[in-house]
Amino acid sequence: MDWSIQEIAKIAGTTSRTLRHYDDIGLLKPSRTGHNGYRYYDGPALVQLQRILLLRELGLGLPAIAEVLNRETDTVKALSGHLEWLASEQDRLSRQVASVRQTIDTLKGDGKYMAQDMFDGFDHTQYKDEVEERWGKDAYAASDSWWRGMSTDEKQQWKDRLQKLGADWIAAAESGVSPESAGAQDLARRHFEWLRGIPGTPTAVPGGDVKGYVTGLGEMYVADPRFAANYGGETGASFVRDALRFYAEKNL
Repeated sequence: MDWSIQEIAKIAGTTSRTLRHYDDIGLLKPSRTGHNGYRYYDGPALVQLQRILLLRELGLGLPAIAEVLNRETDTVKALSGHLEWLASEQDRLSRQVASVRQTIDTLKGDGKYMAQDMFDGFDHTQYKDEVEERWGKDAYAASDSWWRGMSTDEKQQWKDRLQKLGADWIAAAESGVSPESAGAQDLARRHFEWLRGIPGTPTAVPGGDVKGYVTGLGEMYVADPRFAANYGGETGASFVRDALRFYAEKNL
C-alpha cells in the first residue's frame, strides 16, 4: 500500500513542495513515481519521513539530518531514543496542562490556590537535594537566586541555548563520530562554557573541582534516565560523558 504525495503532505502536516525538495536533495525518495509523474510513498518511506520530522523538531538542519539518517541505520533503535525523549516531554507537558487548568478553575472561582499544583511541570528546583548533596547548599542557593533573578526572555534564551546544545549532542552521537573527534570536542567546549555561566557550580567558583565536576556530571547523565533523555537516551548520554571526560583530561 502506498499514498500519493498530496495525501502524505496533508497527513504529515507538511507540503508537497517540501516533499519534492526532500526528494531533490536525496533525503526522502518516493517508493515509486506514477505514469503521470506523481510521487507515491510506502510504509518504509513514511517511517523515514517520521524520523526526518522528529529530527527537525530537535532543531537539526537538513544536512545534519541526512548525515544522521545515513549513519544511523538501526531505525528501531533510533526511534526508541526519540520515544524516550518524547515520553519525558509528554509527562512534563501533561503536568503543565494540569497546573494551568487548575489555575483557570481558581480564577473562575471554582477552586483554591494551591501553590504546589500551580507550578507542577515548571519546577527548576526538582534537583535541589541532589545539587546540595553533591556540591553543597551554597551552590544551590547561588544558582537558584540567579535563575529567579532572570527575566522571562532571559530564561527562554537560556532554555533555547540548552535545547540547541542537546540537539547537537544527539546529532553528533547518532552520526557515529568518536567522542574524541574535533566536532565532539567542540560540543564539549560549548557544554563547559554553558556550565560556567551557572553561578554556584564549581566551574563558576574559583578553586572549585572543575574537572571532577564535569566528569561527574557526565556520569550522572548516563546513570539517571531523566538526564539521559536530554541526549536521546543512554547511548547518547554515554557519548556525551565520554566526550566531556576526554575534554576534561585535556583541558581542565
